[in-house]
Amino acid sequence: MATDVTPLDDRLGFLLKTAYAQLAQRVDAALAPLGLTARQLAVLSVIAADDALSQIALGERLGVDRTTIVAMLDELEGSGLVERRRDPRDRRRNALVLTGSGRARVMRAERTRAAAESAFLSRLDESAARDLVAALRSLVRHPDG
Repeated sequence: MATDVTPLDDRLGFLLKTAYAQLAQRVDAALAPLGLTARQLAVLSVIAADDALSQIALGERLGVDRTTIVAMLDELEGSGLVERRRDPRDRRRNALVLTGSGRARVMRAERTRAAAESAFLSRLDESAARDLVAALRSLVRHPDG
């Protein structure tokens, strides 16, 4: 983004979108040597936190439609990072499980992501960076005020 002032510089949506684009580019570049994108890591991290998650529940947590989730899971399964297994509690559904390789990759990728985010936030002092994350968390968790 150019350093010139634009009419959009006071618009929250523009600033959030632009900051996100910069962060996403940085994180994707950092994750590329691990063969992952930030979006794939988000999917893997949610699965890692709940090994018996269904595809439908995963899509709901990520706010992603079923078709997109299926395509992403097909790719991650093809890479040997995720398995779909019959849920022993409900044989009509599949549970998503990280493979051993998937779990190891997530651990490395999460460290890489955290370092890229930290580098991105280094333009702010530590207190401002913590406040920004806390404020965004509050907005996301309580969208209706």
